[in-house]
Parts: sequence; structure tokens; C-alpha cells
Amino acid sequence: MKPDSLDIPVPAAGEPAERNILVIGGGFAGTTLARALERRLPAPWRVVLVSRESYTTFNPMLAEVVGASVFPEQVIAPIRQMLRRTRFVMGTVTGVDLETRQVRAETLAGPQTLSFEHLVLAFGTRANLALVPGMAEHALPLKLVGDALFIRNRVLQRVARIELESDPVLRRRLGHFVVVGGGFSGVEVAGELADFLRGALRYYPRVKPDELRVTILQDGARLLPELPESLGRRAARSLERRGVAVHLGSRAAGVDAEGVDLADGGRLAAATVICTIGTRPHRLVEQLGVPLVRGRIDTQADMAVPGLPGVWALGDCARVANAASGADSPPTAQFAVAQAAQLAGNLAAAIAGQETRPFAHLSKGMMATVGHLNGVAQVFGLPLAGLPAWLLWRAYYLLRMPTLGRKLHIWAEWTWGMFFRADITHLRFTRSGETEDEAAAPPPPLREIPARSEPARTPQALGAAGNRG
Repeated sequence: MKPDSLDIPVPAAGEPAERNILVIGGGFAGTTLARALERRLPAPWRVVLVSRESYTTFNPMLAEVVGASVFPEQVIAPIRQMLRRTRFVMGTVTGVDLETRQVRAETLAGPQTLSFEHLVLAFGTRANLALVPGMAEHALPLKLVGDALFIRNRVLQRVARIELESDPVLRRRLGHFVVVGGGFSGVEVAGELADFLRGALRYYPRVKPDELRVTILQDGARLLPELPESLGRRAARSLERRGVAVHLGSRAAGVDAEGVDLADGGRLAAATVICTIGTRPHRLVEQLGVPLVRGRIDTQADMAVPGLPGVWALGDCARVANAASGADSPPTAQFAVAQAAQLAGNLAAAIAGQETRPFAHLSKGMMATVGHLNGVAQVFGLPLAGLPAWLLWRAYYLLRMPTLGRKLHIWAEWTWGMFFRADITHLRFTRSGETEDEAAAPPPPLREIPARSEPARTPQALGAAGNRG
């Protein structure tokens, strides 16, 4: 198909001839697109990628961060390691002017203006906690690495507090963790939580096993509706064997500090509620005035945004029709990568004045973990479950990591972690001067500088004096 006409300004004599394809978003879609364009773009074209974070998050692995199966740095990839010729700008886009073809961004050096001739929207979606009354105030989202670490710390705090409480009703409420949503994220975090709690129990001798429970709520007839029904049932049985209470056809109607109200009139007493449902568009979507379909940017078959020449969208933020299936593309990493490869070709074609092609991708399958060393998958139509599915799932994301050195390092860490219990460290990231004793203590008196020079301390003496590094 022929792209919408776009008047590209011709640089004046003596001006730099660089022409920018500007990508907003450093997730799977944005970084894969930038890497593909690096191999395709002719001079003087270049890619500029703007992202608030300096890394790409492997969101499907956040549940394993919650369960301490992996460390946070093992589910992210530094963007600068992934790109070679792309200019990377760490900043937050605050505005887009489609007339002057400029983007305004707040960066570490203050406000910056970046010009573009093609603009690609790949900024994903945000968590939407407004779907259920009280969820925004009392539920914990799972969308970012910070969310995963916060949930993990909250779980450890709850278990530690149980040891200090004597009221049996309060103890059971503190030990009840409710996961709202039975899709990929919900199933994965419920399984990881169950395994994590069971492994951590030995370190909390005053906590009884029946005081720790995990419940998953799914407003539907089965878990994992994206997978074949047999694998959804398999996942439910696996969770139930781990002690997870699976509530199908159960919808949360309200959340408060002490539990969850159900649509059927029931109630679950729980001190911790984790939300894995609901997304909302990026704030730039409203500013740009782009058309939406079910909260996602509508696109033409080639991923161009209708009515906005030179603007494209892909990934979770976009509704991209899949010509191979006749259905919309699901918001998964596999399809984000495939869309990026196709859009790179379309952008190269548009620059050359050639026809673009509609997006088409045959799914290779889908995978999900159901706790540590356990998973379900369908690969090329073949159903898998248990350890083989889990290993395949890990292998896929390991291959997405940049550089051989990083792959080997993470592979070694993951292999080591298969045979040992999860870490129960509660990371608080407290800085000097923020601890209670230091905040309350008066400032130390000033020392007099001796009139004569003192002999230099040896390294041992320095160490004895206190290492503040």
C-alpha cells in the first residue's frame, strides 16, 4: 500500500542533512525497531530513540522478581548495549508538534527539542487501577520493575508482621494474598508467590503454614484464555497443588484495606491485593488526538496512523491487524518483535517512495510460567507443560538479552538459582542520613585541623577507621 504523502523539508545549503526517524518508547517494540532500522536506513537518515528509562524491561518475567526466582537486573536490558548507531536520549516526552515535526522532551540536561520526519509511537500502556472501586488506593499493580520489588518487599513485611501479632484473625488476613486476574501475569505471579511463601516459611518459625494463602480471581470460565483450554486447566491444577485457591467466574467489585468484595456478594479478607488487569493509554495519546480502538491506537494495515502522515504505531499501545489471522495482534513480546521487523521494512519503503506491506505474522505459540520450574506452553501447535515448558520460556527471554557476555552471566545466575531457595532479603534502599538514629542524632562537632602535618594512614588504618564507600 502507498503511504500517506509527507512533505519532507530539504535542508538548506550548509545545513546538516540528517533526517530523523524518532521512536518514543524503549520497550521490546521500540528497541527492536531501532536495531532493525540501523541495518536498513540509507544516509543521511538516522534513528533517535527517546525513553524515560535507560533499559528495556522483560515484563513477562516480573512475576519471577516478585518470587525472588531472579534478581531485578536479570529482567532488564540496557538500551545502550542494544543499539549501535541509534542516538539514545534518556528523557520523558512532554509534547509533540506535528506541524513543525518536533518533539519536546524533559531530559537530564533540561528541556530538549528533537526534530523528526517520521514519528513512531511505541510507548506501551500504563496500569489502570480505576476499573474497580478502591483498587487505586489499596491494590498493587504489576507493570514495572519497581512494582515487582515493592510487592516482594510488601510480602516479606506481611510475613514478618505475622510473627509479631497475636490476634489469629489479623494474622490470617495479613497472610492472605489475593491476585486479581487470571491471565498470563495473574497466573505467573500467583504461582511465584505460592512457591516463594512456601520456601520462606522455614525462616519464620512463628508463622504456621495455614496462615499463608494465595487466591487468584478470574472473571471467566478458565485461566489463561489466550491458551488452549487444556493448558488453562493444567495451569489451574498446578496452582491448586501448590495450595493456591483458584476462583473462576469470580469478579472483584471493590477493594479496601482489609480485603476484596466480590460481585456475588462474597468477601475475601486479605491485607494484600495485587492487580494484573486493566490498562490505560499513554498521556500523549490524548494530546495527539489519534483514533483509539479499545484504548489502543488504531493503525492501518502497514501500522501507519490514519490521517497523520509520517506517524506510525506498534507494540502494546497500538491496535495492529494481523493479515495472517484476520484478528488483531495480541499485546505480547513475540508480536511486538514481529511488528518491529515489518515496520522497519515499511519505513525503508516509505523513504524510498515504494509500497509498504500489511503486517502479517504466524504465531509460533504462547508460554506462561506457573511457579518456579513449572510452566505451560503451546509451540507450533504442540502443547507442553511442566519443566520443559518452563525451560523453553526461560530460553526465549535469554536469547533476547543483548551481548554474549550478558547472556552467559544471566544463564549462570539462572542455572545456579534452579537448585537453591529464593532470597528473602528485604531491600529498602535507605541512604545515609535517612535512618532513624542518624536523623535524630545531633550533627557531629567540627574537628580542629592540626597545625602540623600528620603521617598518612596506611590502608589498614583507613579500614579500621571505617569504610564509608
